[in-house]
Amino acid sequence: MTNPESGERGERIAKYLARAGVASRRDAERMIESGRVALNGTKVLHPATFVAAGDIILIDGNPIGEPSRTRLWRYHKRAGLLTTHRDPEGRPTIFERMPPELPRVVSVGRLDLNSEGLLLLTNDGALARQLELPTTGWLRRYRVRVHGTVDPARLAALKGGIVVDGVRYGPISAEIDSTKGSNSWLAVGLNEGKNREIRKVMAALGLETTRLIRIAYGPFQLGNLPRGAVAEVNPKVLREQLPKVGR
Repeated sequence: MTNPESGERGERIAKYLARAGVASRRDAERMIESGRVALNGTKVLHPATFVAAGDIILIDGNPIGEPSRTRLWRYHKRAGLLTTHRDPEGRPTIFERMPPELPRVVSVGRLDLNSEGLLLLTNDGALARQLELPTTGWLRRYRVRVHGTVDPARLAALKGGIVVDGVRYGPISAEIDSTKGSNSWLAVGLNEGKNREIRKVMAALGLETTRLIRIAYGPFQLGNLPRGAVAEVNPKVLREQLPKVGR
């Protein structure tokens, strides 16, 4: 075990576990707090513990291998699936539908039960956390079908942000693509993506969201990827878009 106070500290164990695809860094910290992680035969008591080359890590008594090369996949999520590994209510999850050859992956952010479209998956939990942060600056783009009367001026005002039920949402770009009767398709873009943000903001404008499809997450596009399909991002493209990624 490497002493956190020493000069040769290696890598924080929570980050190491995230890179190994065990869990997100936050979940790895929870695993440490619950006493499930051991390093070189000693239970880890603090997430500031560091890992060095040759250290042996066990989770629930099972050894964890070395982190593999960082990989990223595009996944076309269907509506009706939860973005979680386990659901206490037994509802279907995206991870139950993954191809068997796929390694253990975590999602970059989430899409709620009734939302669909592009979801990024990675074997590197630290990367997932990095890409979820608003400071990454990546725009998430959506096609949103709403029911109700759309006021273009109120949509345009969303560029200045909006407060809904005491929650402040950042700038949102929203424009009408098409309208038929009381239904409209909107093009929506945002950088943050709080829980059910688009649905809540549209409801505040008197609009019911009846379909929500994410079509892009930063430079990565849904394109013509079939529903339920998974496609790996070319490592060269990944290095170009994320130059600090890759080992």
